[in-house]
Amino acid sequence: MNEIIILALTTSLGNFEIELYPDQAPVTSANFLEYAEEGFFENVLFHRVIPGFVIQGGGFEIGMEQKPTKDPIINEADNGLKNEKYTLSMARTSEPNSATSQFFINLSDNKSLDYPSMGGYAVFGKVISGQEVIDEIAKVDTANAGYHQDVPIEDVYIISVEKK
Repeated sequence: MNEIIILALTTSLGNFEIELYPDQAPVTSANFLEYAEEGFFENVLFHRVIPGFVIQGGGFEIGMEQKPTKDPIINEADNGLKNEKYTLSMARTSEPNSATSQFFINLSDNKSLDYPSMGGYAVFGKVISGQEVIDEIAKVDTANAGYHQDVPIEDVYIISVEKK
């Protein structure tokens, strides 16, 4: 098929583009695209920033209010894609088939997140432009917020996600 899906993300710290991999991660790519097209990610935080590891978003609105999600999807971590720097993967609980809307962007090559380790974390896309914005997000100061750790002190959030 080799369908190319590119999304432009506008954030409070700048813009970047991602390419989804529907051939290798069809369920995960479709899930992310559906959330994006519904406007789910608008005003959603990057709520977890761990320099050298990941930035995570897709689940909390400004104010750290968790958003309701659709049902979890299957884990496509065995698709041959690796958690390399600037790739996008689905966040989940310790249950491999628990991913909903939360995703993370790898800030380094995170081999420990690759399949089969712990069931793996499904890679479904990659940042193809605006990597400097990802690097800026990775530098923000963080603190604990309630039960959550590594939360940016100043909100870093998605303004919009547009299909190109």
